[in-house]
Amino acid sequence: MAAVEIILLERVEKLGQMGDVVRVKPGFARNYLLPQQKALRATKANMALFEAQRVELEAMNLKRRQEAEAVAEQMKDVRLILVRAAGESGQLYGSVAARDIQEGLKADGIKTERRQIELDQVIKSLGTTAVRIRLHPEVAVTIAVVVARSVEEAEAGFVAAEVVEDEELEDEDVDADDIEDEGEPA
Repeated sequence: MAAVEIILLERVEKLGQMGDVVRVKPGFARNYLLPQQKALRATKANMALFEAQRVELEAMNLKRRQEAEAVAEQMKDVRLILVRAAGESGQLYGSVAARDIQEGLKADGIKTERRQIELDQVIKSLGTTAVRIRLHPEVAVTIAVVVARSVEEAEAGFVAAEVVEDEELEDEDVDADDIEDEGEPA
């Protein structure tokens, strides 16, 4: 199969910036980029159309980016607590997926779409997980998702995790100093 040339109408991660003409596999163009209106086929007519609308497209992109940055600022210190039933070993009876995270954020008054939540695999155990949310092709924020049996357990676990992280940082500094002292001849 031959690659297809397309014009990007917005930044696409790992592919290019707005206005770039790139070659992609036909299925990727046909099934994702073209239906999502992220690209146009690279024909002379579409090139002329893009150049005529370039200023307008860049202005729209800038406006969407500014809105996304405002939401990202609002989400900067978000810690989402999800209460789930789990066994004694910490394994969940079920799992936490992007839909659950979206619903939790919605309950906190933050509107996102499921496709914006980048979750490599579903969460299947208790604990804190860092989840990346891509609000715009150029704006992403990482939030902490705490899965616990109760809100009290989540808050206690989160505080304990912060203390452990701080102690680990202090221990690392001390260990580095000790290593330097041990390396000097006596």
